[in-house]
Amino acid sequence: METNKNVRKLIVSEWMTLDGVFDVSTMKEWFEPFDSTDRQNYIRENVMTSGAFLIGRVTYEMFASYWPNQKNDEMGIADRLNNAPKYVVSSTLMNAEWNNSTIIGKNVVEEITKLKQQPGQDIMVFGSASLVRSLMKTDLIDEYRFLVHPIVMGSGKRFFKEEMVTTKLRLAKTKTLNLGVMVDCYQPLRVEQNLAQVQAARGGRQ
Repeated sequence: METNKNVRKLIVSEWMTLDGVFDVSTMKEWFEPFDSTDRQNYIRENVMTSGAFLIGRVTYEMFASYWPNQKNDEMGIADRLNNAPKYVVSSTLMNAEWNNSTIIGKNVVEEITKLKQQPGQDIMVFGSASLVRSLMKTDLIDEYRFLVHPIVMGSGKRFFKEEMVTTKLRLAKTKTLNLGVMVDCYQPLRVEQNLAQVQAARGGRQ
């Protein structure tokens, strides 16, 4: 089965500690101390090469309360985030007032599939852990990008949960940034990829 190269990729981007904590309330401890030009460039590239953003309600409300108030195009990404199409997945949010925002309240898989089939740059998911966990049960996610900081928090809100589905991944790329921050990019092993690996291990025999 060949991948349709015309379909936009759905990319999950997560910032976290070595033990998977991605708690916004403690970012002063695990995120801010590791700031560098390398990391700023990585974040900027992720934003600027995305054609649309798909986010859950909690992340959307956090972003919507912050980015519209940034008037100096902070980090070179404020204008992009404020003007690019944003799709918030929520069954409870009634109004999405942030510029160029659309609520996806039902038929989530079908609506995201339609978005992927539209022309344009890839679709980025920032944070939105609950949304990501639900999408992991589908075949929609094409890539995970983990920005891992060299610190163990020991406690806090974690991205990885026990109820997450088992997901086999292939390491597509890894890069070390300044101050020991790692970028780890993984792609899901699709059913056909698993089959190909099994056949290769068997010497091509069915």
